[in-house]
Amino acid sequence: MTHAPVAHELAQVNIARLKFPLDSPELKDFVDALDPVNAVADASDGFVWRLQSDDGNATDIAVFGNEWLIINMSVWRNTDTLTAFMYQGQHRELLARRREWFERVSEAMAALWWVPAGHRPTVAEAEERLLHLREHGPTPYAFTLRTSFPAQEAVAVSRSA
Repeated sequence: MTHAPVAHELAQVNIARLKFPLDSPELKDFVDALDPVNAVADASDGFVWRLQSDDGNATDIAVFGNEWLIINMSVWRNTDTLTAFMYQGQHRELLARRREWFERVSEAMAALWWVPAGHRPTVAEAEERLLHLREHGPTPYAFTLRTSFPAQEAVAVSRSA
């Protein structure tokens, strides 16, 4: 299926604080599911890009300078395609088990924002968006699936830009 060119795409970041080291037996099911879930994401309608290291996932990419935090960041065509992936199949199963593997935290650990089509967000950009969301709540600069904003309200990639 072909789609008309778009001016913006949806960036998403979510981070999680591990309860155990990645190589621990307690995280084996999670780690074993990474490649299959990423393969489904890569083939999903609306998927554009995801952050990954040479290992094919992002578990060894530092975020906020904390070795107990892991990051997932991707770009999608829109909120509908992201939501369709998130709440189906094996990804949904992993979401249901997240409390086994990750600490419960009160601050925002996920953020969405619109990026110019073709832009690939950096970890620093994702950290900035998360911090903004934590400080100001959902705005066109950084928002959530529950409180989203249309691409027409997109705010520059960097507040300093």
